[in-house]
Amino acid sequence: MGWAIHLHLVAAIAWIGGAFFMFILGISLRNKEDQDAVYPRIGPIYGWFETGALMILIFSGYIMIRNNGLLDILFSNISNEVIDALRIKLQIVVVIFVLTVVHMVISFKTLHKKKSPTQRLFSKVSSMGIFLLNLVVLHYAMVLRDIL
Repeated sequence: MGWAIHLHLVAAIAWIGGAFFMFILGISLRNKEDQDAVYPRIGPIYGWFETGALMILIFSGYIMIRNNGLLDILFSNISNEVIDALRIKLQIVVVIFVLTVVHMVISFKTLHKKKSPTQRLFSKVSSMGIFLLNLVVLHYAMVLRDIL
């Protein structure tokens, strides 16, 4: 695995750590004026930082899967504890990726504008979905680590 696992771990720390920070920030900023003062300033920085971390996670994960000869196995009928856990983890990552795209499109589109009720709903649902699914992915990462 070499460098890929180290890169993957650092990116995972950045990705999940950033999500925790934004979750705590969202809970603590109840006042609309405080939110309007903070989010337009840190949102774009956070968005690009997290996008970079996600791209590193996807790239390093792909490298580890390929280097360990699991790419063909993932798309076969083979089933075992490792492959099944990896498949579930990757399916959740795909959902997180889609939710991230939805959230970023809405966030950048409405950066200095008021969100419509629909945009607000999708933004909050995608953000919470990303946060919760990160915890599930983390669980499957630990399951895989325990098995290996």
